[in-house]
Amino acid sequence: MSGMDSHCQIVNQSLMGERPVDEQTGASLAILAERLERLKHSSHLFAGVTFSPYVQKMERHAKAVAVN
Repeated sequence: MSGMDSHCQIVNQSLMGERPVDEQTGASLAILAERLERLKHSSHLFAGVTFSPYVQKMERHAKAVAVN
C-alpha cells in the first residue's frame, strides 16, 4: 500500500476489517466522494464511476455512527 493516499488507506483498512468504521472513516469517505465529484465535473469520462456496493454500505454505516 505504499504510495496510497491516506484516505484510501483508511477506507481500505475499514473494508478489510483492520480498523473500525468510525468518524475518521466517514471523513475519509467524504473527502474521496468530493474528489470523485470533481473528477466527474472535469471530464465526462468519469460520469459513470461510483463507489463499490461495499463502500456505499460502509458509507451509510459511517453516517449512522456519526449521528449517534
